[in-house]
Amino acid sequence: MELAHPPIWMILLAFVCALGPLVFFHELGHYLVGRLFKVPAEVFSIGFGPELIGWTDKQGTRWKIAWLPLGGYVKFVGDMGPASTPADEDTIPPELRERAFQFRPVWQRFLIVLAGPAANFLLAILIFTAFFSLIGTPQTNVVGEVKPGSPAAAAGILAGDRVLSVDGQSTSTFGEVANLVALRPGEIVTIEVDHAGTVKALQTHLGVAELQDPTGAKFRGGILGIASTTEVQRPVSVFRAVPMAVSYTARMTQVIFDGIVQLVRGRVSTDQIGGPIKIAQVAGEGAAQGPLAFVSLLALLSINLGFINLLPVPMLDGGHLFFYAIEAVRRRPVSARALDWAFRGGLALILALLVFATFNDLGLWNQLQRLIG
Repeated sequence: MELAHPPIWMILLAFVCALGPLVFFHELGHYLVGRLFKVPAEVFSIGFGPELIGWTDKQGTRWKIAWLPLGGYVKFVGDMGPASTPADEDTIPPELRERAFQFRPVWQRFLIVLAGPAANFLLAILIFTAFFSLIGTPQTNVVGEVKPGSPAAAAGILAGDRVLSVDGQSTSTFGEVANLVALRPGEIVTIEVDHAGTVKALQTHLGVAELQDPTGAKFRGGILGIASTTEVQRPVSVFRAVPMAVSYTARMTQVIFDGIVQLVRGRVSTDQIGGPIKIAQVAGEGAAQGPLAFVSLLALLSINLGFINLLPVPMLDGGHLFFYAIEAVRRRPVSARALDWAFRGGLALILALLVFATFNDLGLWNQLQRLIG
């Protein structure tokens, strides 16, 4: 059955309402830790390009919203631009040179940059904590139903079994089981189940089916053929919700990492790489399902944003952290020329990925293949 798509106005509004807070929280992490180390900030921007609206605070920081809502940045004193490339010392006012970002100890710069992705993981933990303590905990990993003739039935999985792991990765919810299975179409994997207190490791040949993501886009994914017993359990106390939220965030991060590994191995199609249009569609679908679904989606997007920014790609936070780690080991910074070439390469890679993802979002690759064929 085809999914009914939300109207375009809802998609656009949901995109702004989803990406805006995530970017703000990410940049706020950079800003607050920078302030902790007394590094002055010149600009705090949500979005890129010309300013739409803004104001200047008493510390001289220009807070603004720009017209292109695809990210944001904090420009500290000592930065040449949004990518935190070092500025020439002569361009920094003499009274601010000692406090400029590029002249702070490497460990302080490392923590300032790390604070952005960390803030996204913290936001996800806060959202999950509120969800678990107010709404309920995630659906369990207890099998409620096994479909006849399915891979699960062939492997000997029974109703009442608890799925402990898939292909060596622990699973405590059915969402995690579904994600891990979907990433392994047609593979033979080991599934650990707890059957009446006895742990069994079952070799399972996963099936292959055409599945749909939240936007209705179809993809080739793995299937097991089981259903859960319940969707949401009763709420728990905040003291239990916090460690559960931390654990859940860690497992979601592992699922993202696993997806990238499967993508590199060629087990998952590059059709699954999405860009801004895909994010907008997913946000719109979440908004159409109601506030709770949208807030849950916000947490998952926040984890994705934090994880992606930790990748060691120049221009991303992870690229800066990589160079700071090299500087800490060598006891001297990487040369300006090497940084310049690295950032140019990182920018080219990000732009190429953005173009590829946008082509995927619009289905242009499939159209091109049909024309060539």
